[in-house]
Amino acid sequence: MQKYTAEFFGTFMLVFLGTGAVTVAAGSTLTIGLAFGLAITVSAYAFGGISGGHFNPAVTTAMLINRRIGAKDALGYVVAQVLGATVASAFIKLFVGGLGLATNQLGQTDFPKISTGLAFLVETLVTFLFLLVILNVTSDRHGNGDFAGVTIGVTLAFLIIVALNLTGGSLNPARSFGPAIFAGGSALSHLWLYILAPEVGAILAAFAGRLMGSED
Repeated sequence: MQKYTAEFFGTFMLVFLGTGAVTVAAGSTLTIGLAFGLAITVSAYAFGGISGGHFNPAVTTAMLINRRIGAKDALGYVVAQVLGATVASAFIKLFVGGLGLATNQLGQTDFPKISTGLAFLVETLVTFLFLLVILNVTSDRHGNGDFAGVTIGVTLAFLIIVALNLTGGSLNPARSFGPAIFAGGSALSHLWLYILAPEVGAILAAFAGRLMGSED
């Protein structure tokens, strides 16, 4: 349960701080990217030693494929991550409502400016790049555990900055799930893309990581 609790709080921190920067703080693209990136860095160092610091079902999928985690733990991690994101979004909705702002604007991810196919490609690509960095920087063979949290956080920040105006820059099914179920609308109807595309990116990254020697 300690591992699942760590995944819950790590994902909570990611979604709470990231979407809070979007909604409560009304941050710029740079601010939002840094909020998500620094949130994952803080969570990695605070909780990563307990659970490995996934905080993302796509990360868990890649780790499962590369046998860094068992199937039972993987399922528990995903449940904890989704719950963490959902509870975080509930708090964000409460705070947004307290400010008198629209409670259907919760930092949810969507793609109003581009086609579904292009949105799928964007989310697949940025998640692939994110997971490829994670798998290599945490590799027992050639990784760097001391700087893994910083590297992962900086990578996430820059990828979100690039993808923000295209798809909202999710790279994480749990991150999209929490806001979407409270915001509803097209974010909820498009949730399938934010679940499927990151998972495809994670699967591709898992095999690319093997080719690059990330696994024993």
